Amino acid sequence: MRLVRPWNPEHWVPTFTAIWGAEALSLFGTQLVQFALVWWIVSTLHGSATMLAGATLVALFPQIVVAPLAGALVDRWDRRWVLIFSNAGIALSTIALAALFFAHSVQLWHIYVAMFIRSTGAAFRWPAMQASTAMMVPQKHLARVAGLNNSLFGLASIVSPSLGALLIEVGLPMFILLTVDIAAACLAIVPLLLVRIPIPKRAQPTARRSSFLTDFVEGLRFVMGWRTLFVLLAAAGVIMFFSYPANSLIPLLVTRHFHGGAIQFGGLQSAFGLGVVAGGALLGIWGGFKKRITTALLSLFLQGIGFAAVGIVPSTGFPMAVGAMALVGLMNPICTGSLFAIVQSTVPHEMQGRIMSLLISLSSMAAPLGLAVAGPLADRFGIGIWFLVAGIAMMAVAIVCTIAPAVRNVEARGAPARLRQASSDETPPSADR
Repeated sequence: MRLVRPWNPEHWVPTFTAIWGAEALSLFGTQLVQFALVWWIVSTLHGSATMLAGATLVALFPQIVVAPLAGALVDRWDRRWVLIFSNAGIALSTIALAALFFAHSVQLWHIYVAMFIRSTGAAFRWPAMQASTAMMVPQKHLARVAGLNNSLFGLASIVSPSLGALLIEVGLPMFILLTVDIAAACLAIVPLLLVRIPIPKRAQPTARRSSFLTDFVEGLRFVMGWRTLFVLLAAAGVIMFFSYPANSLIPLLVTRHFHGGAIQFGGLQSAFGLGVVAGGALLGIWGGFKKRITTALLSLFLQGIGFAAVGIVPSTGFPMAVGAMALVGLMNPICTGSLFAIVQSTVPHEMQGRIMSLLISLSSMAAPLGLAVAGPLADRFGIGIWFLVAGIAMMAVAIVCTIAPAVRNVEARGAPARLRQASSDETPPSADR
């Protein structure tokens, strides 16, 4: 009897669900630990906006530098093993951090190192899972799966901060909190050891292998050669410049503007998560408008309204801020799920790891610039102004992209024929589902 079962496309639902559920466990643990670490910096070290921005930069660095290289490697390696080793690496880094907390010898730089390692693991795990999803799930269901993925993220954003806040308030030691993530990462590995994930034919032993550098350059050429994709990339960069710092400053928005604590921080995060669950479920059931780009841009505009509303809420209006964050969460999965479905349906399967990673990496390059400006600015002038500016920027990007014909008609036009031909010349077609 074979321990590892081959992929059966006729029974993709239960097998994909098992792998998807395993990653869900890992996500819950990751969110819980992330909440606990951020609040530890704010409460124990009396962290400033600059300190929080520094922690965010450390976690963001692998997404910018490592992710493009990881994407090229994901397209060359067995994605199943990439997911296994990524989860294992995250678990090992958390074990080391838990030991430091147990010994009462943890310092801020230890937190930074752990965040860097965990982010590096995620830089491999995310493109591997996204590229695998495109191979495991029939194309007509990709938008729905993307919606369910975002619902999962939202559910984790509800449960993990609320549970984290409760555990922190009752005085549970940090090293015990960290064991939750360790257990979740280990459990996520189990189904990956039992089922093979389909891979593009180019990764089979009979396929001609190109060099790693060639793969990376080919992916970069694809992104830069498709004007519409490049425009969307630039738009994502603008959004990241403003929205990423805003999200990283939420703990200080709670403590400085609303004069709250861990419970209020967890409540604001949970409101966002509740919105994400609802939005992901809505996209999963509805699937969006016939033109996915219309769905993405309309939801982006509404996200902007939510961010701007958070920025102008008075210090006595915490419930209004909760409602505004719920709106942001509601629109987030509808926007990102629609965009991911567009990429998954227009980019060749054998290039999806590279393209997904490059899109995240190149757009994320704007985030450090935003953090470098937002941290000192928030320390000097207040947190709310950055949320207002972020909301206005998102609304402006949605309007500009709607006006641009190349973006508005991206699905009808698809990738340029010369890029599709270049991809097919370099590598054999993808394996059938």
